[in-house]
Amino acid sequence: MEIQGSAGRSVERWSWARAASGMACLLLLLSVVAVQPAVAGGATEAMKSTIDEVLRVIQDKELKQPARAEERRKRLEQVVGDRFDYPEMSRRALGAPWNTLADKDKQEFVALFQTLLTNSYADKVETYSGEGVQYLNERVDKEFAEVRTKVLTGKTEIPLDYRLLNKGVEWRVYDVVVDGVSLVSNYRGQFTKILRSSSYADLIDQLRKKSDKIKAP
Repeated sequence: MEIQGSAGRSVERWSWARAASGMACLLLLLSVVAVQPAVAGGATEAMKSTIDEVLRVIQDKELKQPARAEERRKRLEQVVGDRFDYPEMSRRALGAPWNTLADKDKQEFVALFQTLLTNSYADKVETYSGEGVQYLNERVDKEFAEVRTKVLTGKTEIPLDYRLLNKGVEWRVYDVVVDGVSLVSNYRGQFTKILRSSSYADLIDQLRKKSDKIKAP
């Protein structure tokens, strides 16, 4: 997909961001063949609990029936959504303009951004078959944590790290770093280009059109 500003100027394709968000959720599948034990810790354990639930859905023979494809996808999206903090990801991806939005506008932006992210990883989660993942370590600084991993695909090793925020009773993912590049920062850069060349109204209009296209039968 290539997004155009209101003046017709092309901005950066979103293909990398879509691939990165897809890779973030592929890790959930790869962990079934993890090649080394996870480092003990609250954030890692939180990720493991999500991984276990994703695997349960993926391996459910009944849900693999073609007639239940939509149900299967919705369950996967719900499981991942329970761990991913979409409002926090949205706030960080939009940047300073977030603080100027009314509550209803924030809710709309989160819903549209979530649709963009979930669509980019859903197909990959359902079809991917990988070789393994290494859990490297977990770093914690007060309410923040980073779970560092390395995804193994053939002869390729892809560093993939989860950044999590402790929401009082649970750890929630607010960013994913693929090979040193932040998913949230990548989106923020592209959103900023649109805002500078046109307006927030133009950005939200483009997100609405993309969302409608995704949801169309």
